[in-house]
Amino acid sequence: MTNRKILVASAVAMALSSGQVLAENVLRWTSQGDALTLDPHSQNESPTIAMNGMMYESLVTRDSEMTLLPELAESWDLADNVWTFKLRQGVKFHGGEDFTAEDVVFSFERARHEASDYKEQIKSVTEINVVDDHTIELVTNGVNPILPNQLTSLYIMDKGWAEANDVVNPQNFADGEETFAVRNTNGTGPFKLVSRAPDEETIMEANGDWWGKGEFPGNVDRLEYRPIGNAATRVAALLSNEVDFVLDPPLQDLKRIEGADGLKTITVPQVRTIFFGMDAGVEELRTSDVKGKNPFADVKVREAMNLAIDRKAIQRVVMEGLSFPAGMITSPGVLGNTPDQDAEIPFDLEKSKALLAEAGYPDGFSVRLDCPNNRYNNDEKICQAAVAMLAKVGVKVNLEAIPKSQHFPKIQNRETDFYMLGWGVPTLDSHYVFSYLLDVEGSWNAAGYNNEKVNEITKMIASETDADKRTNMIDEAWTEVRKDMPYIPIHHQVIAWGMSEKVDAPIASDDAFRPRFAVMK
Repeated sequence: MTNRKILVASAVAMALSSGQVLAENVLRWTSQGDALTLDPHSQNESPTIAMNGMMYESLVTRDSEMTLLPELAESWDLADNVWTFKLRQGVKFHGGEDFTAEDVVFSFERARHEASDYKEQIKSVTEINVVDDHTIELVTNGVNPILPNQLTSLYIMDKGWAEANDVVNPQNFADGEETFAVRNTNGTGPFKLVSRAPDEETIMEANGDWWGKGEFPGNVDRLEYRPIGNAATRVAALLSNEVDFVLDPPLQDLKRIEGADGLKTITVPQVRTIFFGMDAGVEELRTSDVKGKNPFADVKVREAMNLAIDRKAIQRVVMEGLSFPAGMITSPGVLGNTPDQDAEIPFDLEKSKALLAEAGYPDGFSVRLDCPNNRYNNDEKICQAAVAMLAKVGVKVNLEAIPKSQHFPKIQNRETDFYMLGWGVPTLDSHYVFSYLLDVEGSWNAAGYNNEKVNEITKMIASETDADKRTNMIDEAWTEVRKDMPYIPIHHQVIAWGMSEKVDAPIASDDAFRPRFAVMK
């Protein structure tokens, strides 16, 4: 009996030290892929942004309706080309350090580093002036009317913590760099990091000193995240109550989840477009049997590739109807998406074959398609379908499907000829798409696209305040892009979440889980 009491007491002590007993509302959740890094300025990838946003905060944020909300800034206003942000007072980092304007300046400079995937978002900022400890001025090269929209995922780090842990510069993810900030955090957000084992488990607990405590409906005390790559296993975990929430249940299993006692699903069109990129900017493709020239450099070939894809078949067979065939690489809800620009590209095998013949490839050619297998809804299945479709016009595609942590560096390092990518638009403005994917200097422009008019418009709309004029300029740029066809738009995603009925978590069109709004009954 004495030994048993000792064992029980030890078990209770261990549970208390881990927070399991103290945490009344424990939310266990999963999805197919983990955050790429906990360094908040390294990777501009949605699941990474969402997880970091549980621990870090930005000046401005969005709610589940995608409405702008104050976060570390209480207010902001624009005068000429100067945005003034009034910072929230009394905020502390998880380590106990005071949040001040100095941390904002440091974080912006860090995000402008060459290794950062956020530098395009603050490209217009030329100066950061500290007015006082809780007021900053952001000076832009011309009037930037959308700057607050560009800051919703630019998280603020504690300067002293970064210096003490030798992470003044962001992690160079594309080069495989490992730093202290990759597995450790010190933010101001509603949750603190307890433990981090990449691709295995991440545990967070509620920040009892969070400035927003009581201002949001969320009542989660502890978050336990475990990525599960296998789709059937994810569903089984939900059905067996091993997890409470699945961010990306397999589309084919939604009815099964809905029919299970105590479970539910919710869906919403996502602000994300799935597409294929073709590198037209190199002299010779790396993986093709065509030597001495690049088939993708010919617009006839790019058009032929577009015409060979049966988007409605992908919608019907692969996506279970949960997608919208796309004609452009940005979705409805983003400024610049119009019915004309987004008109579906027709499926026409005969015209595709004729264009390939005119371009000098009557028998087609071969190329490798690089595809992620744990990032987007049915990503590998979409790639498999495209391989079969392109084969019908003579384009022989060798598919390589790999985890996103290996796939994305290929794009960022320009080491891929033909690739799948999905692009969400947190700013809800086409400038975000242009600056990353279509501008000649865009860090994700692995298509090598270079159109002088589009480059010029990208610069101009960053400081154009006349709404009608700006909208017309954006439309003009999209007209150029649709004519040039540097990408193959496939569809705009529809996302579905599966969860226990005891969880009330509002779904958002950016697919970000925001536990500050999650209520456990």
